[in-house]
Amino acid sequence: MPRTAGWGYPEPYTRDLMFSILGIAVTGNHELIESIRNVLETLAKNQTEHGHISSLVHDKDDRGSSDTTPLFLLGVGIFRKLTGENDFLDEAVIKSLTWMEYQSPSDRYMVAQLPTSDWRDEQWVIGYGLFVNTLAYSYLRLLGLDERANLMSKEMKLFTIKEGRMHQHVHEGLVVKNKPYYAFWSFKVYSSERFDLLGNSLAILSGLAPVSRADAIISWIEEECANMMQKGDLAVNLPPNCFPFTQPGDPDWIRRYEDFNLPGNYHNGGM
Repeated sequence: MPRTAGWGYPEPYTRDLMFSILGIAVTGNHELIESIRNVLETLAKNQTEHGHISSLVHDKDDRGSSDTTPLFLLGVGIFRKLTGENDFLDEAVIKSLTWMEYQSPSDRYMVAQLPTSDWRDEQWVIGYGLFVNTLAYSYLRLLGLDERANLMSKEMKLFTIKEGRMHQHVHEGLVVKNKPYYAFWSFKVYSSERFDLLGNSLAILSGLAPVSRADAIISWIEEECANMMQKGDLAVNLPPNCFPFTQPGDPDWIRRYEDFNLPGNYHNGGM
């Protein structure tokens, strides 16, 4: 089983290895491709009864991540296109697709999560997170489930709700009024308008964001980063993973951030 990181992290983390598929797929390296086959097959072997994918590839009891199952489906979708094995791990895929459908509290299309359950293990994402939902949209496209992908896209492109109350038959989405980018997360009348670099990047790469919105997002990032550099909040010409930074005193500041997630660090605006 390949390692996913150095610096004292020898464990095969599912999310890291699934993201590595994006790079491996373009190398054409047979050894790397076969290593990913091994990873995907091991994940399928360790899949739970109801279709959930473990956080560590080799440990079927390390569970609870909101992004590992959609990343597994994304990985299988890429692997199928890469190898032409269109029924690769079909049984496991069907189980994981069912698991993901049950992650929608409204029994519609967007999926929800608990705080610190995705790659941001120190940054709270509540309810419908952009990152996990862009993963879900992406695997639906890769697996040819276009009807559900279209319906999910339609739901995600609804506005977040800011009036403090929900009207009957009005559902929250991830579009922020008067902003080019998608919300960090939303759930009922609550949402975060902090900018999620990874989630918005996946929205662009997957085609969820139309070209006009993608161009506007990129221009907004460049402008905001230039402003941050002028103010001394950004030292290098690279966008932080999340901004504006969550500061002490902000409504979404968590006491634990003082020890593990200070402004401009780690998941709170690190690189």
